[in-house]
Amino acid sequence: MKYAIIGNSAAGIGAVEGIRQIDKKGEITIITNEAHHTYSRPLISYLLLGKVTEESMKYRANNFYIENNVTLLSNVTVKSIDEEKKQLLLSGGKNISYDKLLVAAGSSPFVPPFEGLDTVKEKTTFMSLDDARKLDGMLARKKDVEVLIIGAGLIGLKCAEGIEKRVSKIIVADLAPRILSSILDEEAAGLVQKHIESRNIEFKLAASVKKFEGNKAIFESGETISFDILVLAVGVRPNTSLLKDIADVERGIIVNSKSETSSPDIYAAGDCTQTLDISSGQNKIMALLPNAYMQGECAGINMAVNAIGVAAEKSFDKAIPMNAIGFFGLHMITAGNYTGEVYKKDEGNTYKKLFYSGNKLNGYIMIGNVVKAGIYTNLIRERTPLDKIDFDLVCEKPGLMAFTKEDRMAKLGGA
Repeated sequence: MKYAIIGNSAAGIGAVEGIRQIDKKGEITIITNEAHHTYSRPLISYLLLGKVTEESMKYRANNFYIENNVTLLSNVTVKSIDEEKKQLLLSGGKNISYDKLLVAAGSSPFVPPFEGLDTVKEKTTFMSLDDARKLDGMLARKKDVEVLIIGAGLIGLKCAEGIEKRVSKIIVADLAPRILSSILDEEAAGLVQKHIESRNIEFKLAASVKKFEGNKAIFESGETISFDILVLAVGVRPNTSLLKDIADVERGIIVNSKSETSSPDIYAAGDCTQTLDISSGQNKIMALLPNAYMQGECAGINMAVNAIGVAAEKSFDKAIPMNAIGFFGLHMITAGNYTGEVYKKDEGNTYKKLFYSGNKLNGYIMIGNVVKAGIYTNLIRERTPLDKIDFDLVCEKPGLMAFTKEDRMAKLGGA
């Protein structure tokens, strides 16, 4: 059997390991438009900070491709998919054939069409190892650097953390009225913003850039900000174009719980897909590394199962939006959705909000002490009825003692 995988990040690696659980001999080819060994994208800010090296960023060992008998085609772009002939047209004019195909193409930075953006000489996005290398080179060439980051989401703020000790000034601007607007409510965002501002990082929120003139950003308000380096961290767009006329695509590629698209023998996984969020019942994009790996592994298992005809299908059906991240030593975990009644605790080093309705936990925000957040994550994933546990105790002190004896034994592997 011939397996082709477009993408060399978490979902693609998960697929390789899923395939090899079932099929030890089939041919696997990974096609990637990057030049690198698989690496962990969330670590690029720590590379700039000096906490990791490019070697320690590797997502799998150096011998991964050899051990799994994978052919890696680096610096190669898939131009199109011929679903009838089961062929991929690659940059350079080469074709390769497949029996089962996985599209794990990830996402790309969204760069708004700002007027005058082409007049800015020192600029970059911040999503890849190449972006981090580029920014590192810019910083190395300058002294007393002032940086303007457009985007106060996860990408922009991790960039700020990565370069804070190497620059003289950072301003972060965003259209939204609060930082991390996709994962925090107003109150929690205010707490995190105050912490980040203590590192002399300035925010311009509810602020829109009208145009650039060289190293000046002119805002709709009329305010002008000068900078040496511009980082564009506005957001990302799923890479769906390869399947646009082949399979069902909305904002992301539509897949079922087996990671199958609507096109036979074509699967998709990771940031380019829409996945069922069981905490809300909505189909949405959840660009999260753990989800990408698990969905990729699911796809790989099912690709191999269907290819060689064994009975061992896999489902990926417990996805929830979840982020575990920290900024300047302040840790936070968020999960699920923020609807329903609210339990709140704000004391000492713990800020916690739990959102619940319909006898289920819907989501949570935890900042500071996040050690036992996994209990809440499990309640959301399993859709555990809250009347089966001591919910008051779980709110105060998350732990297995809030569960029945039978449930505790099951969770500990004793039943």
